[in-house]
Amino acid sequence: MISRITGLTAGLALAAGGLVPSASFGCPSSPAVEQRRQSPAEASAESEYTRGVRARVAKDWKAAEQAFHRAIAFRADFADAWNELGYALRNQGRYPESLKAYDEALRLRPDFPEALEYLGEAYVKMGRVDDARRILDRLRRLDQHRAQELAEAIDQRR
Repeated sequence: MISRITGLTAGLALAAGGLVPSASFGCPSSPAVEQRRQSPAEASAESEYTRGVRARVAKDWKAAEQAFHRAIAFRADFADAWNELGYALRNQGRYPESLKAYDEALRLRPDFPEALEYLGEAYVKMGRVDDARRILDRLRRLDQHRAQELAEAIDQRR
């Protein structure tokens, strides 16, 4: 009976505004426990990636580039960070560097639709339309929406 009352009291305290922190219950799925399970490098890679995404949304391409470089320094096999680095470089007109970043993202994750689309768009910007069409053929099998985006870029040659 006492354990039932204690559980009820704890539940009411949480429902009343979260007065009792979840970590005090030792719940293995609480954020505090989950954060302790992550390695420091993993958490830093993720936080730098998040910082880069925020900079990308703000179209601060240089800050995005720097944050994605830091994320990759923490975790070299971070395909999403390589892809976003390529995007930040491409938006600075640094096409050869962006191609290298997309290539690395695709080496790590060969069927990565977003990286394929962005690689194809970089080819379009560079005037390499035949290369962009080859990427489009590959992308069509993976993601129709992204393939349509790339097809429009090819048609508009933007």
